[in-house]
Amino acid sequence: MAGRTARLVLLAGAAALASGSQGDREPVYRDCVLRCEERNCSGGALKHFRSRQPIYMSLAGWTCRDDCKYECMWVTVGLYLQEGHKVPQFHGKWPFSRFLCFQEPASAVASFLNGLASLVMLCRYRTSVPASSPMYPTCVAFAWVSLNAWFWSTVFHTRDTDLTEKMDYFCASTVILHSIYLCCVRTVGLQRPAVASAFRALLLLMLTAHVSYLSLIRFDYGYNMAANVAIGLLNAAWWLAWCLRNQRLPHVHKCVAVVLLLQGLSLLELLDFPPLFWVLDAHAIWHISTIPVHVLFFSFLEDDSLYLLKESEAKVKLD
Repeated sequence: MAGRTARLVLLAGAAALASGSQGDREPVYRDCVLRCEERNCSGGALKHFRSRQPIYMSLAGWTCRDDCKYECMWVTVGLYLQEGHKVPQFHGKWPFSRFLCFQEPASAVASFLNGLASLVMLCRYRTSVPASSPMYPTCVAFAWVSLNAWFWSTVFHTRDTDLTEKMDYFCASTVILHSIYLCCVRTVGLQRPAVASAFRALLLLMLTAHVSYLSLIRFDYGYNMAANVAIGLLNAAWWLAWCLRNQRLPHVHKCVAVVLLLQGLSLLELLDFPPLFWVLDAHAIWHISTIPVHVLFFSFLEDDSLYLLKESEAKVKLD
């Protein structure tokens, strides 16, 4: 046990200076995974594993090697806690207690609920707002883009693979870009459609370049975060400026609340702590907290679309 403790301490210092996560660099973890694979992931043992594996696990893509990593992760966590060390991360993530095939149960459920809220509000919007409203096509498109993003977020938190991770990140970027396009259409595009069209083309080029760089050159987490934060802050400032100029509208307070809440809640992402009960981390809490914010934003879009429709109909009567 003293030898294991020494290795834990030495690696804790080394991991602070090197790339990668502390847990998966731990010799105890690596040796455990190697022995587990040799024992369970070949020949008759592998056939036995597959025969006993639940169908939902195989459909989710969980392999014998993945199971070894999962079991050895908890062996390593147990050693860390036993020796009084802080819980380490593994492969860039905190250790989560798996439920059925869900790798991060709380975040997966929260992502699903966000998507469900978006779907419900989309149905409500399409029911209450006539298609002749000037903002109708843009708002409906934004809802579908959001639904797609929450679908991939649910998939990613259910099963983390290279593909699901990229789809989660890329679809999140698409939502952010479509949100600022929505803002452009509402503030400028209704009066100057050519400006909105040019801005849309620019955003599509930006998205293509962003996805191409991350897919073909280097998947840079820092760059991805910086790019999304920059666009998000520009989007927030743009919406707030519009709200200040249109304070007379009775539904503007909803937009202000959404912008301020999203900026405040995003600070949760700066928190970094081992998941409570091995399920609930800061990212999951952030996902849960955004559910009512999405409902409020779609409520604003509904009120604003009806206001614009009423305004356009009044102009037609005057003409």
